[in-house]
Amino acid sequence: MKKIGFIGAYDKTDLIIYIAKILELAGEKVLIVDATNNQKAKYIVPVLNPSTSYITNYKGIDIAVGLNSFEEINCYLGLPSTAVPDYDFALIDIDKPESMKSFNMIVSDKRFFVTSMDLYSIKRGLEVLSGLSNAVEFTKIYFTSGSPQVEDDYFNFLSLGYKAIWNQEKIYFPFNTNDQAVIIENQRESEITVKNLSSQYKETMMYVVTEIVGHEMKKEIKRVFKLLEKGA
Repeated sequence: MKKIGFIGAYDKTDLIIYIAKILELAGEKVLIVDATNNQKAKYIVPVLNPSTSYITNYKGIDIAVGLNSFEEINCYLGLPSTAVPDYDFALIDIDKPESMKSFNMIVSDKRFFVTSMDLYSIKRGLEVLSGLSNAVEFTKIYFTSGSPQVEDDYFNFLSLGYKAIWNQEKIYFPFNTNDQAVIIENQRESEITVKNLSSQYKETMMYVVTEIVGHEMKKEIKRVFKLLEKGA
């Protein structure tokens, strides 16, 4: 099971769900873990009998809410505490330092630090990294419409002193109100579709998925993305 962390205070639940759906259409078994304080997945993902903690299946994706470690996930699934859950990918949404420790994000296959450029998202997001005992690599995902280099320099200044090694590669999602409107409409309709998202958003999302699965699967990701655009 590959463990992928999406770390930061910025709202990234919908993005993770879209990424998970692309992976699921590519034949991967995917678990999303909402390990955030707000637990947004609890409110936007339909579930018949919501409780304090549960795992539900949504559009072929398993989503865990209120389970704060893989030991707790295994307990819920009736597995030994040290077992590896039967998933190809676990996408973990983290916005608090304790989850960095409980999900042992030092030992993970990929870590994305997701933020917009407002001070709350940056500073509150960086606080999450206090859960790291050693410096590890992160790939930055910026949601912004500003000047990429100026904003990256600003972020790097604010992040001085934190235990993070920032990859030179940076991923930019355009901050587009039309994209936000599409995402909200998808929530209302309980759908996962990328049909009406901007081409920039879709291209960037495909790039993130390719970074997760490996560039040798680029053609396959493009193929399943077309299915998702059609509402598969």
